[in-house]
This record gives sequence, C-alpha cells and structure tokens, in this order.
Amino acid sequence: MPLKNTTDLKHRFSIKEVARQFEVNESTLRYWETVFKDEISLSRKAPNGARYYTEEEIGNVRLIHHLVKERGMTLDGARRKLKENRETTVNHEAVSARLEKVRRELLLLAGALKDIERAGTKGTGHAPRQKA
Repeated sequence: MPLKNTTDLKHRFSIKEVARQFEVNESTLRYWETVFKDEISLSRKAPNGARYYTEEEIGNVRLIHHLVKERGMTLDGARRKLKENRETTVNHEAVSARLEKVRRELLLLAGALKDIERAGTKGTGHAPRQKA
C-alpha cells in the first residue's frame, strides 16, 4: 500500500535505516519482501518509490531475522514457521531478545568489575586478597 502524503513518513524508517539496524544489506530486505509477501507485510512504498517501514513492519523483519540469521533456518523453513505458528515464533523471539539484553548487561558489569579490580591493584604491587 503506497503512502498517502509526507506526514505519513513521520513514524517510518527508510530501508537504509532498517538494514543498518539488523546488519543486513538493503537487497536482503528487498528479497525477504518477495519471499514473505504472503505471510507478512515488510514495507510500503512512498510515491517516489522509496521503501519505508513502520514499527510493526520492523517487528516483522525482526522475526525473519531471528529465524533466518540467528536460528539458521532456511527461508522456506522460516515461511512455514511463520505460517503455522506465528505466536510461538513471536514469543520465542521476545525471550531471545530479553536474554540478549541481559547478556550485554552482564558483559558490561563484568568489564566494570575488571576495571575496579585493576584500579585496586595499582600501587600495591600485588593482586587483591581473595575472600574466604
């Protein structure tokens, strides 16, 4: 469905922005549109032919990315999965996203702890004492 006017672009993202967000080529997104056209909407075209994505459409891209890039499914397998059990796929992707966020936070904490340990050993010439 084409966009009606420029005010429709207010809450939309260009194909370039979406490709960057998911670390895929723009051509990959265009190809996914053709493969998944019957299952989900991935983008809309502005009058000038540029593709724009809504938050909902970005969510659809996120599902495909999760199935294909993160879980290693084939495009055909991902199509079947979305067609047969979309709700479970959405839930699984949400859990994976939360776990990834926790993992990133834990890595940040681990880095901060290492920095604290390094700062504690400066000037003493030895490592900090181990607690029993």
